[in-house]
Amino acid sequence: MLNEFVNFFSAFWLIFSFSFLVALTGAMSPGPLLTYTIIKSTKTSKRGYLMGLWIIIGHAALEMVIIIFLLLGFSFVLKNIIVVRIIGIVGGMILVFFGSSIVRDVYLGNIPTDFLNPPDMQNEETAASKNKGLENPVIGGIIISMSNPYWWVWWATIGLAFMIQFDISFRQWPKLLAFFLGHEAGDLSWYLIVSTLSFFGLRYLNKKAYYGILVFCALFMILFGIYLGITPFLHDSTTYLAGNSKLL
Repeated sequence: MLNEFVNFFSAFWLIFSFSFLVALTGAMSPGPLLTYTIIKSTKTSKRGYLMGLWIIIGHAALEMVIIIFLLLGFSFVLKNIIVVRIIGIVGGMILVFFGSSIVRDVYLGNIPTDFLNPPDMQNEETAASKNKGLENPVIGGIIISMSNPYWWVWWATIGLAFMIQFDISFRQWPKLLAFFLGHEAGDLSWYLIVSTLSFFGLRYLNKKAYYGILVFCALFMILFGIYLGITPFLHDSTTYLAGNSKLL
């Protein structure tokens, strides 16, 4: 009985650790979800340090769905270059729209800056009423993740290969749980650090510096959206899927 428990714990910890490290490596790479987290953390006047948590909750919910679909045998859909191109176009448009809206709000002065003065942080967030779409960090975490075709390609290649290698299935639910928890723990640990540093680090910036960082992130989002939209059309299907199988 004791040996069975030790073997179970060892297998669980091994899969959890590998999944954690793989997810952490990918999470630390620059991308639209990282930029979105920085923007949301700096735009939120109260408890912005928790944006990483809420965003990853949405991200994790989406990944739970895609894991279930992969286990049901739908991986071939994500390996179809037509599907990847459609995701690239739609996702790119979403990222360009989000980035453009940030630039527009900065230009029009519609982004509150009261939180830049610590003594005045008693006020509620003025944008709290816009709790829709990308304004909601949980929903935003889902939308931004879905808009990135590399995320889909990663799950159809590396993610699926990981699951096959460690014999992860519905029948092997402890392994499935270890894989999922490890992956999301890797994402959460990094994005909580990012949102915390973004929120508290910008307490001491002036308005121009704050707007500058927002515009920089927004422009990155726009350029990344354009890149995601056109890249699937620049290579044939074999080259594209093989070349991006290493991206997280």
